[in-house]
Amino acid sequence: MGNMRPIRIFISSVQKELAEERRVIRDYVRRDALLHQFFDVFLFEDLPASDRRTDDVYLEEVGHCSIYMGLLGNEYGSTDSTGLSPTEREFDHATACGKTRLIFVKSTEDGGRDPKMMALIHKADGQLIRRRFTDVAELTTALYASLVEYLERQGMIRTLPYEERWCDDASLTDIDDRSVAVFVSRARSERQFALTQGTPIPDVLTHLHLLTDGKVSNAAILLFGRNPQRFMPHAEIRCMHFHGTEIRRPAPFYRIFKGNLLEQIDQAVDFVLSKVNRSVGTRAEGPQAPVRYEVPEDVIAEAIVNAVAHRDYASAAVV
Repeated sequence: MGNMRPIRIFISSVQKELAEERRVIRDYVRRDALLHQFFDVFLFEDLPASDRRTDDVYLEEVGHCSIYMGLLGNEYGSTDSTGLSPTEREFDHATACGKTRLIFVKSTEDGGRDPKMMALIHKADGQLIRRRFTDVAELTTALYASLVEYLERQGMIRTLPYEERWCDDASLTDIDDRSVAVFVSRARSERQFALTQGTPIPDVLTHLHLLTDGKVSNAAILLFGRNPQRFMPHAEIRCMHFHGTEIRRPAPFYRIFKGNLLEQIDQAVDFVLSKVNRSVGTRAEGPQAPVRYEVPEDVIAEAIVNAVAHRDYASAAVV
């Protein structure tokens, strides 16, 4: 997490009824290998004694937090002059402040709940998704899933496929205009691509889901980058040719192809075609003599494209 301030979680509940759950959550977050890097937990009972009004402290801390976590049990708690408990006031304040709210309801049975607590649960139901739990193990499991989802939404952790993640430190200046233009030309002639020649680069990348909010994805750099190896040194194709059917090193012919994937594929196809047997026909049917390879060119190209498309670019292995 570096120097980033921890994301504050405010735990709201009837303290006496859910004292164990409150402590478990605090300790779980602080000890978990992932969560402790991002989060800290506020518990009112951890504060030193003060002459400030309890209600003022509660609401002030809700305002300081990023995440409001409500633990709702059977008891509603003591009420103020307006008939509201601290838990409901904290929920309302978190709502008014636009905080992320997580609600966890203890027990699957509602028969023993205070009617006011049932009303609070229904109020929360109308605004967000709540989760139920029966013991602390279920609670921590549900909490972990919610906090990881929060981190994903904030872009603080990445679980997307490698190609869909943003390429750190890359920008539109790292995109090769010519490669994009060649792609658009080919795609229009072969696949009826919707965009026309001359479409601005950001529009092409956005159409291909390779650019969002000015951020280019790893796939954008792999496909159209000026120098993809600056960001992904392993993104290259290595081609070898051996005499006969046995692999013996050193290889008589060994080439490493860099550049973006479109360039690499073209170079790899040319390399293979230069090593397979071919026959040249006559000009009986036209000014150009037909060339036939022992393995059709489109078969070679498809094999290389498949190898490039389906490799794991998060791995340092090469094709």
